[in-house]
Amino acid sequence: MLTRRTALASGALASAALAAPLHTLAQGKKDSVTLALTLEPTGLDPTAGAASSIAEVTLYNIYETLTKINADGSVSPLLAESWEVSPDLSTYTFRLRRGVQFQNGEPCNAAAVKFSFDRAGGDKSTNKDKRLFAGLTTRVVDEHTVVLLNQDIEPDLLFLLGQATAIIVEPKSAEGNATKPVGTGPYQLAAWSRGASITLAAWPQWRQAATIKMRRATFRFIPDPAAQVAALLAGDVDMFARVTPRSMAQFKDNPRFQLIVSGSRAKTILAINNARKPLSDVRVRRAIAAAIDRKAVIQGAADGLGVPIGSHYVPGAFGYADTTGINPYDPEKAKKLLADASVMLPLTLTMTLPPAPYARQGGEVIAAQLAKVGITVKLQNVEWAQWLSGTYGAKNYDLTLISHVEPFDLGNFAKPDYYWGYHSPQFNQLYDKIKNAARPADRARLLGDAQRLLAEDAVHVFLYQPQWVTVANKHLRGLWKDMPIFVNDLSALSWS
Repeated sequence: MLTRRTALASGALASAALAAPLHTLAQGKKDSVTLALTLEPTGLDPTAGAASSIAEVTLYNIYETLTKINADGSVSPLLAESWEVSPDLSTYTFRLRRGVQFQNGEPCNAAAVKFSFDRAGGDKSTNKDKRLFAGLTTRVVDEHTVVLLNQDIEPDLLFLLGQATAIIVEPKSAEGNATKPVGTGPYQLAAWSRGASITLAAWPQWRQAATIKMRRATFRFIPDPAAQVAALLAGDVDMFARVTPRSMAQFKDNPRFQLIVSGSRAKTILAINNARKPLSDVRVRRAIAAAIDRKAVIQGAADGLGVPIGSHYVPGAFGYADTTGINPYDPEKAKKLLADASVMLPLTLTMTLPPAPYARQGGEVIAAQLAKVGITVKLQNVEWAQWLSGTYGAKNYDLTLISHVEPFDLGNFAKPDYYWGYHSPQFNQLYDKIKNAARPADRARLLGDAQRLLAEDAVHVFLYQPQWVTVANKHLRGLWKDMPIFVNDLSALSWS
């Protein structure tokens, strides 16, 4: 079971002042809290968008799932109070919690579960985990019992069913969840000031409403590192998840704050559009990888808070294989590979950078390194919504620097329409074998083979496993230190 440490995620645009003084909100009331994120979610339906920022506002707060992922990576009951799994991992029987209602008064029952999973795997689904749900057959036994039949072997299914893509939605309101979310969780949307903040209010009808300490929670969106520091020091926010690491020094010895440095299952990569020439040539991709010094990028982008990786997998994960030696830093080799590929120099490429500080800072380091081997990089800074629509959606990019934070996402390389433009029958066959490997030893071996193939294909420049920094008021309790997924569990927060 996953026990890696991770940090809190993001959400997207510029900061702005709220109508009421935030210092009063953050410090004066002990039943409210103000959190800050770098990126603003583009919508509030995690089944409709890939951004982790959506889950960080909504998961376990507005929406709930059958299972709940805990800080140590273990899985516990949530909407399902118990379950049974067949020995061959093909059949999962869930017994649902009784008396649960959606926030519009409709019952949360087996029919809602079937609707949610059928919708997530359906033809019109935009769920980033559509492939997972398309492989599930959901059967209603009675109002409080549902059976999932999985066509693949997926040892981590109970974990995956606790992620934001597996939320249980109410059929009548599901299509409006992006702006008018309806869930079964302890909080409801109270206000959304675009570009500034989202406020959630405790839902009085939640089944355990009396246990909620925070009656109100406001998420502010502050992408600028200097403004992040200023907001914390002024007391305008009580907690900042994934604050830029170079801000640590200002809080490390300040008795007003607690500092949490967390590991992660994230992979920070220089993603390459494999569908574009000359990037479709593996020699060019290997040249780009050989031109980049990972340690220098970690220092420049994350102030040293990261571990080098050579493939789309991280140390500590089951089946991890060290592939950092496959495409080592070697500028002379990079020049030779470009010559072998008959690339006319200088080669001009555009690197699209989302607003997160690690991307903007790391992009400058990488551009300087690539220039030394004859690759001229034009840096294009975009807002988060632009990155999601233009880079991720329209695949309009050469290079982009991004952290993929999902713990189990090797399957993205087998998706034919994914934004990377990577198509490998050999990888697809490997991934099918991974999904159907019943023995852990076989699964670990195949995972290692998959990691090595991705490294040898130089699908991307796999850079580092980041460590995230969270700064919070020293009196705030209930923050996750070990964080296997990006989430802010508001129901666990309290003031000491």
